[in-house]
Amino acid sequence: MRQHLYRLRHELGATGVAAVVLFIGAALFMMFVLQPLKERNRVLEARAGIGRDLGAVQSANAAEKLGALYQYLEKPEATTDWLAKLYAIGRATGVELQSASYKTQDAGGRLQRYEIVLPLNGSYTQMREFLKRSLAEIPVLSLDQISLKRENRREGTVQAELRLTLHMVKS
Repeated sequence: MRQHLYRLRHELGATGVAAVVLFIGAALFMMFVLQPLKERNRVLEARAGIGRDLGAVQSANAAEKLGALYQYLEKPEATTDWLAKLYAIGRATGVELQSASYKTQDAGGRLQRYEIVLPLNGSYTQMREFLKRSLAEIPVLSLDQISLKRENRREGTVQAELRLTLHMVKS
């Protein structure tokens, strides 16, 4: 047996022996690592009630998810109410709101987007607080883009331009 191994090693060379060792290592890895993980995954899927055909489940849930989105975005407040709240948050946080531009866009379906470009001045901390409160208190608001600019490093005031969107359900 020993003689056969020496002869095989001599015939295969260093590269062949390395390939055989890697092959054996891969087989051991598959047997002792991957197979137990696959079995564990099957057990977890069975516990969670997840079927093999996730496509059917996802398409069935898509209508429910869309309905939940519409229900979440359907608020009794009008656009002017949300803008008044945004202005009040700005005053409360000490941010200086400047004239904003507004544009309504039809997002298709039952959704309507109300895009707001809002230039403002204040300290960085005030801007963070303004954004934090705005996004928390106005559930239909999203921050699309922010541009910050400071004229001078020593100056504490930051000029910003925010692009916000109110997502509304058409009535």
